[in-house]
Amino acid sequence: MQIRPANSNDLPQILDIYNHAIAHTTAVYDYVPHTPEMRQQWFAVKQEQGYPVLVAEENGDIKGFGALGPFRAWAAYKFTVENAVYVKEAEQGKGIGKLLMTALIGEAKRLGFHTIVAGIDAENLPSVRLHEGLRFREVACFKEVGWKFDRWLDLKFMQLIL
Repeated sequence: MQIRPANSNDLPQILDIYNHAIAHTTAVYDYVPHTPEMRQQWFAVKQEQGYPVLVAEENGDIKGFGALGPFRAWAAYKFTVENAVYVKEAEQGKGIGKLLMTALIGEAKRLGFHTIVAGIDAENLPSVRLHEGLRFREVACFKEVGWKFDRWLDLKFMQLIL
């Protein structure tokens, strides 16, 4: 398994992983699957803005992906990024998320960022534990800010100061 920068050929598999998360989990607070065009635009913006998109790949199979992006749009947040990591359902629990997150932390340091923020559904205990294991600390929990699968969702914010 290798962690490497994503390229446009990876986008169909990245889209499949992301759309599975939309349809079946609360890892994404969205309802409608994304289109290939949406994923291409997302990737183009990441490239234009200089944010990394990484994949965990084995024999041509993308097992998961991760990315950094802006935390908020105002200039004073320019040293803060938000991370996102998604792993194929069948590959979860095998350490792929940790490999991707470790690489993203390295990229954030290399790019001169000061802190990483993660927004995580409060019931997503594997993701919370993953981030805690990488020294992220919970800094906020917003109660009932999301609505999906006919229930209110709480959103945790976790932070790692680099």
